[in-house]
Parts: sequence; structure tokens; C-alpha cells
Amino acid sequence: MTATRLSVFPLAGALLLPRMHLPLHIFEPRYRAMVSDALARDRRIGMIQPRGGGDKPPLFAMGCVGRIAEVEALEDGRFDIVLEGLARFTVLRELEVTTPFRQVEAELEKVGESETLSLGERASLEIEARRFADVLGYAVDWEAVTRLDDESLVNGIAQIAPFDAASKQALLQSDSLGERAELAVQLMQFFGRHGEDRATLQ
Repeated sequence: MTATRLSVFPLAGALLLPRMHLPLHIFEPRYRAMVSDALARDRRIGMIQPRGGGDKPPLFAMGCVGRIAEVEALEDGRFDIVLEGLARFTVLRELEVTTPFRQVEAELEKVGESETLSLGERASLEIEARRFADVLGYAVDWEAVTRLDDESLVNGIAQIAPFDAASKQALLQSDSLGERAELAVQLMQFFGRHGEDRATLQ
């Protein structure tokens, strides 16, 4: 692992994973300043979830650093950006800074090669994803889904599914693709049942 200084964007429910992409609309002045600073430096921003609300909530211990791969500067100072996930990081300490955005000292993980699932794991994930999408009324191009590699499918579900912040964090912190896939199946079953309950009550 390598220690580094990162500007961080605390955003509940927003998950970035290595080799994945996360589109963001940046409108708050402090985060517009953060994007401008990143563009002038190394284009890196650390995505991390806050533990609670307020102006400066405590942070979860792990996040994922991303590189600004695409940027559109809007006339009023806002930005539309796409982050490309580079590596997970662990926060060592938060730094005292004069910038309007928060910065941490963090250890970056080394990113390995793409992992694969067993045929059984892949099948279970696709079956549960179809059930979950049906319960929530999502329209999904399943032909396109079947063409995704295992990592893109698992991590795509982790990023897009409407799980709570703690569940998203558990997915981020999973140490292998198989572990993340198994957890994603469990979460879709759990949140899918609650979706069915809501649909019955309406």
C-alpha cells in the first residue's frame, strides 16, 4: 500500500469501484473548488461515504479514488464529470486544511487483475438480479447484461442498486469478487422482499 494525500467527496449512497465509472453533477461551491483543484493537479478525487449528516460528518474508513476521465464545465460554474475508479483506499487520518473541501491521508490498495465468478455464482447473480429488477419495476436490457464480464456485472449492481449506505459500504469492502457477488445476492433478496411488501401495501 502507498500513503497519499487525497481530496475527498463524502456522498452517501455513491459507490465507486476500481475500473468502474461514476457520473457526477457537481454544483456545491466547495466541490466545484475541489474539481477545479483536481483538474489543476492530478485529476484524482476520493469518493467516500459519510457516517451520518451535518456539515462535517465522520467518514467511513474506506473509499475509492477516481480519476476525472470526462469533464464538462457548465457556464454557471457547475461541472458534469465522470470518475474512473483507480483503487480502494483506507483513511489514515483527516488533515487540517484551509481549503473548503476535506482532505485525508490515505493508503491506496494495489489493484489486481480482473476476477471471475464460477458458472454457479454467475447464474445465481443473474437470476436474483432479474427478480430484483422485476420487483422494483426496472426496465433492463438483459441481452446487454449477459454480455458483461463478471467484474462489470457485480460491480455495476453494487453501484446502481438502491441499497442503503451501510450495505454499499459492505460491498465496497468485500475483499474478492465472489464475496461481493454473494453479498449482492443477499442484499437483493433482502431489499427485494421489502419492495414486495411495499407493493402489497399500496
